[in-house]
Amino acid sequence: MTRRVVVTMLVPVPWSPPGVDLAAWRTAMAEDVVDLLARLAQAEAAIAATPADLALAEEIAWPGTRIYEVPGPTVRPVLEAAAADGFDQAAVIAADAPDVPGMTLGKLLAPLEAKAVAVAPAGPGGGLFGIATGLPAPDWLIDHDLDTASAQLLRRTAPSPGEVTSTPPWRRLRGPADLAGLDPALEGWENTRALLGG
Repeated sequence: MTRRVVVTMLVPVPWSPPGVDLAAWRTAMAEDVVDLLARLAQAEAAIAATPADLALAEEIAWPGTRIYEVPGPTVRPVLEAAAADGFDQAAVIAADAPDVPGMTLGKLLAPLEAKAVAVAPAGPGGGLFGIATGLPAPDWLIDHDLDTASAQLLRRTAPSPGEVTSTPPWRRLRGPADLAGLDPALEGWENTRALLGG
């Protein structure tokens, strides 16, 4: 039985919709992602937080949810913590994608039977929505944050470019243009929806 964990990374959130408190916005988005992970059948859930964000992590965590304290919002320390916990595979996803469907997470983990690393792009804004790998993570996988990384960047240090595969993208809510992509018909994201008045 393969032990998998999906870790929500509490990434920096520099923007909120007009009239919405930034801290409340960040909390609502992260809480929606954590709520989704808590219902996953094929993977356990965890939260990664810097020391400054530990209080937020504890506020939104479900009972029993692991919280990994990391020095900064980068991926490698999270993967190392998951490996130390005995997991065989891990995905790290951004906490500013409140309406992500569980199917997208499944597609991120699925290639790991044949590929070393899978990444989900974050859409037009660049960066990644998430990254998944077998554990322990390959030595060649450089540390990076989700805001600036790309499949192309990770392929540069891979033994061969085919070791890094891309899965379907999912948008992160990082600016006004991203709000237009929210689908009210999608289930979940209740906390974010409430802040937006819907």
